[in-house]
Amino acid sequence: MSNPITVEVSRGNLVESRHHGFLSVVTSAGKEICAIGDTTTRVFPRSAIKVLQALPLVESGAADALDFDDAELALACASHNGENVHVKTARIMLMKAGLTEDDLECGTQWPSRVEDIAELVRADETPTGLHNNCSGKHAAFLGLARTLGVQTKGYVDASHPVQQEIKTVIEAFTCEEVTRDVCGIDGCSIPTYAVPLKGWARAFAVFGTGEGLDEDRLAACDRLFEACVSEPFMVAGSDRFCTDVMSAFEGRVFVKTGAEGVFCASIPELELGIALKAEDGATRASEVMMGAVLEVLLPDRNEAQFDVLQRYTNPPIKTRRDVVAGEIRPTAEFVTALHEQLS
Repeated sequence: MSNPITVEVSRGNLVESRHHGFLSVVTSAGKEICAIGDTTTRVFPRSAIKVLQALPLVESGAADALDFDDAELALACASHNGENVHVKTARIMLMKAGLTEDDLECGTQWPSRVEDIAELVRADETPTGLHNNCSGKHAAFLGLARTLGVQTKGYVDASHPVQQEIKTVIEAFTCEEVTRDVCGIDGCSIPTYAVPLKGWARAFAVFGTGEGLDEDRLAACDRLFEACVSEPFMVAGSDRFCTDVMSAFEGRVFVKTGAEGVFCASIPELELGIALKAEDGATRASEVMMGAVLEVLLPDRNEAQFDVLQRYTNPPIKTRRDVVAGEIRPTAEFVTALHEQLS
């Protein structure tokens, strides 16, 4: 099955580039109400499921034992820019577990923004694991390991108790068995499991509604949801889709991007979960796709919500002199399909 063109990039009056994509929207009862493209395709979710990976931290009582606040829990679910507040918060999380940045096994990474890179260069410093966009998640893994009383070294290995806990969560929320043949290694060195796209949509429907969950798991989902929507800057940072959209919608929606064009979301008021992927892995396409989906599903928007979706759904293409030369936009066919299946 060929996935449709969902996003196009214009220059002048012509379309210069096109992105194929696929999308699944699933109800909390597990019914797929929107399928654009082949939603049975197995997809590595990458960082889009960090909130699910953080569930064992809360469920186990480790978050309480370590006295993690909302900002720290949000950072555990983050793909952050490596701004000062992100780095400092990750360091504090490690300190609460009696650990340091030397215990991180995520690897080093320069911050995303030029301003933060320049600050390091001016100070004659180089990035550490704390600057890695996954440092909050890894600090949470280490905190969980310490609280469980298991070794911290090698916590990124698929056989480690922390990763086994996460694998169990993934299987429960997606209703899919994840075996070694669908396991890869993520950019930050932890296991990543390929599940049919509609399975990830189901997972986020359950996460946002708690459908079928026991009391403890429901409470853990609610706590992480509230942490992320109340501290959205910690989830991403300056000029980022996830932060800006969650800030504007004030608790109505949870969104999380992942590498290679993956995006997931929960809309509790509609009892829906969303998962999508830009086939070529382009973030510019996945953001436009998610923006278009939210425009259709959430027509009742205030001015700030309207503006933020417009900014990400139809971003301009500009020259180096800041002149608008074109735009990135959802295709008419994609928008029509959304309205036909979701309205």
